[in-house]
Amino acid sequence: MASAFRLISPRHAPPLEPEFRPAILANRAFREEVAASGAGVPLALGLERPDGSLSRYDTVAFPEGHPRAGANLMYAERLVKFLLWARGGWKVYVGGPASIGAHVARVYAADGPRAFDHHFMGEQVHGRPFTVVSCAAEEVPAAREGGTPLGRHLDGCRIGFDLGASDLKVSAVVDGEAIFSEEIVWEPVEQKDPAYHQGKIRDALRLAASKLPRVDAIGGSSAGVIVDNRPMVASLFRGIPQERYGEIREMFLRFRDEFGVPLEVANDGDVTALAGAMSLDDNAVLGVALGSSEAAGYVNPDGAITGWLNELAFAPVDYNPGAATDEWSGDAGVGALYFSQQCVFRLAPSVGIDLPAGATKAEKLKHVQTRLEAGHEGATRIWQSIGVYLGYGIAHYADFYDLRHVLILGRVTSGRGGTLILDGAKRVLADEFPDLAARVNIQLPDEKSRRVGQSIAAASLPAIAKTS
Repeated sequence: MASAFRLISPRHAPPLEPEFRPAILANRAFREEVAASGAGVPLALGLERPDGSLSRYDTVAFPEGHPRAGANLMYAERLVKFLLWARGGWKVYVGGPASIGAHVARVYAADGPRAFDHHFMGEQVHGRPFTVVSCAAEEVPAAREGGTPLGRHLDGCRIGFDLGASDLKVSAVVDGEAIFSEEIVWEPVEQKDPAYHQGKIRDALRLAASKLPRVDAIGGSSAGVIVDNRPMVASLFRGIPQERYGEIREMFLRFRDEFGVPLEVANDGDVTALAGAMSLDDNAVLGVALGSSEAAGYVNPDGAITGWLNELAFAPVDYNPGAATDEWSGDAGVGALYFSQQCVFRLAPSVGIDLPAGATKAEKLKHVQTRLEAGHEGATRIWQSIGVYLGYGIAHYADFYDLRHVLILGRVTSGRGGTLILDGAKRVLADEFPDLAARVNIQLPDEKSRRVGQSIAAASLPAIAKTS
């Protein structure tokens, strides 16, 4: 079809997924085609959040009636999807050809293909009905972005923790130096009783406290949307019945009262970025944690967090129509399936690696990583594939984030795997995106920081009140 959105084969095909079609290549080709036609019109997308802040993304599209106007629809819908999970918002302005606004409204309706996003971005997270406003490009409001300093408090005796879907990391930190760190295996997603989560976290905090002369502050990192130290929505707590979710929502505040010290909990993506900014002593950092899912966060060039959602686990990076589908959101080609242990698990059978039945997710990952360290060819191809995905993924992210550094963290990057991922990503960028490769530094922290650095950075979140 002449109006179809065109997908582009990458120069570097992932060894285990040659049908991978990077979002960045399709989007770039679309914009180039619009420019070459000489007929392009503005397309402005705005995302408004309850605090009044608004993100705006300006691009181009074919005008109504153009033979290629049909290609606008997938281009715009995938952009809206990415922006929703990168920025967040309860109201989406679609400023441009009316057919694009109508398409986005239909797809993101309460009963549309992206109903998950409709309900999540509306009442669940932002507490307002999700709304799509179709308008002219000039009617989309101007951007209103904010910034808030995050963490970097290193004084005193602190506890830091990081909640993942397969392990809970906890550290005892004295004046910025970790004197104790531990990884505790747990299975939070399947649990229906909030007492399980509360008990595991409390025990970890007490373990860290036992290594300190006193506890001055507690900082935490958790997957999900965290507002005023309350997890509003989080995959870790998916098993909790709605009528008992209030016990989870107030959990961190109870820990604050139990220990009697300042406590701050932030989204794990933001703490990932904070860990990167602290280790690099610089800003404009995108931190990407490849763990049980993909966690991402961003510290802007001014050293502040932005209030953006940064849940890139749900942001699309692969436009292949046959791409794997995320079992929670129901969407295909999203980051969690390419930049986490979920990717390892879905690719392992294709190289003859069977995952042990009845094992925890952490044990399954370790099972595959053991084969990687032993030189298993198929396991090597898994991590080489992730490296290719990441190269194209970073190029895609750079369309939405002002970057000087990308720091790769998480359990999937441990051992030999981290080097394979980093080398693969750098090759892709050097070959396909040389300008980006020249200005963005991509790196891994050292092995210890890769595995527990997030809980150490989390410890720096709360400020300790000074007394005379």
